Amino acid sequence: MIEGSDRRSRIEWVIRQCRLLGAIGDEFERTRPFAGMTIGTGIHLEAKGVALMLTLQRGGARVISTGNLNSTQPGAVEYLNEHGVEAIGGPTQDVAERNAWIDQILARKPELILDNGGDMYVRWLGRPYPELLGGTEETTSGRILLAPLRERIRKPILVINDSPIKQFAENRHAVGQSTVESFMRLTNMSTNGRRVVVLGYGGVGKGIAINFRNNHAQVAVLELDPVLRMEALWDGFAVPDREAALRTADIVLTATAGQSVIGPNDLELLADGAILVNVGHLPVEIDVPGLLASPLVEAVAPADDGITTLRLATGRSIHLLTDGHMVNLAGPRPLGNSIESMDIGFSLQARCLEAVALGRVGAESCVVPVPRSIDEGVSRAWVELAAGDA
Repeated sequence: MIEGSDRRSRIEWVIRQCRLLGAIGDEFERTRPFAGMTIGTGIHLEAKGVALMLTLQRGGARVISTGNLNSTQPGAVEYLNEHGVEAIGGPTQDVAERNAWIDQILARKPELILDNGGDMYVRWLGRPYPELLGGTEETTSGRILLAPLRERIRKPILVINDSPIKQFAENRHAVGQSTVESFMRLTNMSTNGRRVVVLGYGGVGKGIAINFRNNHAQVAVLELDPVLRMEALWDGFAVPDREAALRTADIVLTATAGQSVIGPNDLELLADGAILVNVGHLPVEIDVPGLLASPLVEAVAPADDGITTLRLATGRSIHLLTDGHMVNLAGPRPLGNSIESMDIGFSLQARCLEAVALGRVGAESCVVPVPRSIDEGVSRAWVELAAGDA
């Protein structure tokens, strides 16, 4: 556990490494795009999130923030409050508690919202106020939730996860890397020769599959979309039937943005010692309550360093990492994705919020991808930084 001054040093290390955000922050201090505005955020409160909040603050914003389920790091909350960003709440797995913190933010009527899962926009719809200009949504899960609500929202909302930069830099590269790192750190097991099954072959699923294969695992993909399933096959992955895959899997990872894609009925299929891991944004892809309530489960060993063991009546054991929460931001010493990838993704966030604040996008841009001009600007800035390092 990182505590006290060590925690602050860690956050300051991350802030210094977020060089794109640092350059944007320098610019924002001159241009003040958010002067007089409040930005309400509901995003993972860890060190990289701190760097983003402080960048927005440098642009003149009053920033009020809360975290996501089971990913808030107390040190990040403390650091933000010490530096003028109002951070509300703390670590929780209670949806009602987190919703209450979101409501506290919305009571301040922020002109801009930075959401991570769509929850804040949905709650704004319950009690809308006209001052909202719009904002951003970080995730595919949020886009799926918000897209059917476009006609009710009628505000510009730019979806960061639909940016091609976000897809390759964070999803394909960084999430896969951090998932492998988190698996190895939590279990102290190698991936060599392990039979890995990845559920979902979107941007995140691709990254997980590639990175486990790069770490010498045998990887199979389960994907309902026939086009993505074919893509997985062309990328060199096995695409077996679901039952056959689960019966032989050592490690099962979910990255679908769906609900209950692994549930109690799968307990009869899973091999002895199988390890269940969720990488999706919301802790619903593995139906943990359903698993625990199954009559097949005779005992549940208390969680130890992020591992819970279900002992079945058949004599088999199934292991669950981080209680089904997003594995790279839960459990002991969660670090999340690499600093570089989040520097890029959060630079997209800052630029998109700037575009909404300055009226560069209108209501027709409700739940749409990042504008191409912003993708190009962030790409040019990153390449220039990399060229300077050469």
